[in-house]
Amino acid sequence: MSIFLVGLVLFIGMHSIYILAPTVRSAAIDRMGYNPWRGVYSLVSLAGLILIIYGYGLARQDPVVLFEPPFWARDFAFTLMLVALPLLIASFFPVPTRIGRFVRHPMLMSVTLWSVAHALAIGTLAGVLLSAVFFVWTLVARFSLIARPMTAASTASPEPRNDWIAVAVGLAIWAAFLFVLHDWLIGMPLL
Repeated sequence: MSIFLVGLVLFIGMHSIYILAPTVRSAAIDRMGYNPWRGVYSLVSLAGLILIIYGYGLARQDPVVLFEPPFWARDFAFTLMLVALPLLIASFFPVPTRIGRFVRHPMLMSVTLWSVAHALAIGTLAGVLLSAVFFVWTLVARFSLIARPMTAASTASPEPRNDWIAVAVGLAIWAAFLFVLHDWLIGMPLL
């Protein structure tokens, strides 16, 4: 469990610098430059993600069960992920989507939905902890972003075609996870 926790601290900590300590981020960029900062940010985040995945895999070998998921949790998780994945894809378009305009921060909403879906459907200490940490982080990040003024890029006109692409790709990824990828990547079949 300690590897898992170190990974969470690295990943969430790195992603929280802009929220909790923007002057530290600015000072680091001034000192080393923007691209080197992005490199350090990416490497630390990747290391954290790898430790989360590896540590979670270890924790799953000897799980601490907190609760038995309710009978409806699985179907509810499928439904939340049906919405979460198109939101995630919509967040990657350089030109905003109408989805992004409506939700404002589609990646954060996607991670919020993912965390709720998995917290209800898993029921183990590691699963609930992972979901809870990401849920709290997304709420803090959303409030932080809402307080900031919109940037020029976010005021650009939405490209409607991007909404359709985001929905189509998101639904395709959802189906792939449902039928194959979740079992292959996570080791837990959904169907």
